[in-house]
Amino acid sequence: MTIELTFLGTGTSTGIPMIGCQCDVCTSNDSKDKRMRTSAWLDLDGFGLLIDAGPDLRMQCLDFKVPRVDAILITHTHADHILGLDEVRLFNQMQKGPIDLYAHKDELAHIDTIFGYSSEANNNGNRDIPRLVFKETPSLLQFNGIDVTTMVFSHGHGKVHGYRIGPIGYCTDVSEVSDAHIEKLSGVEVLVISALRHKPHPKHFTISQAIEVSLRIKAKKTYLIHMNHEIKHAPENNQLPPNISLAYDGLKITV
Repeated sequence: MTIELTFLGTGTSTGIPMIGCQCDVCTSNDSKDKRMRTSAWLDLDGFGLLIDAGPDLRMQCLDFKVPRVDAILITHTHADHILGLDEVRLFNQMQKGPIDLYAHKDELAHIDTIFGYSSEANNNGNRDIPRLVFKETPSLLQFNGIDVTTMVFSHGHGKVHGYRIGPIGYCTDVSEVSDAHIEKLSGVEVLVISALRHKPHPKHFTISQAIEVSLRIKAKKTYLIHMNHEIKHAPENNQLPPNISLAYDGLKITV
């Protein structure tokens, strides 16, 4: 089975361009410098898997023609990763049923404070709002015959879920990767990992840190995501090792 991965968004929490900013990246004419909030969609042989649902989800689904969402994986509940959850109601209507949403137990409680009306348990037959079945993320999932291994990473003092989805590793907003993580991700064909900027940050990897992890994992190909407006796509991409690239919004890859 092949997996098609679409990068719906590759930017940090502000999105690029940032409101009020006139820097070279925010005013760039290069479409690859336009970055919506980080999210991804995977086509698992007709099964639509959404990773995170940020505030740009509506335009991401329209721009990149997402046809369906059968399950949602939430990495963590920061605003740039969940505030588009209301948009999935159109998929509920098209698919005529609820959608499973997976998150950590504490994060489900957080989602419930914002989107409690979307829980299928509270829906009361209303088809004009999202219909989500809240599920605690187990250590191992399977979607359409593809194993999904769940990992918990540090995100500063907080936690964030990462995933190995068959031959793809997906790790966003990470600030530390342990030897145990390296072992679980070892040999992936594609690694997707966040790399905020060059200057160190307490909650995010730098580009050099992300490259170091990629080399340890020995990924055949690595795509960097969650970049801020200090990273200009073309010149930065040209300086990366041959098997490492900056992802960009709308990029599709097949594994």
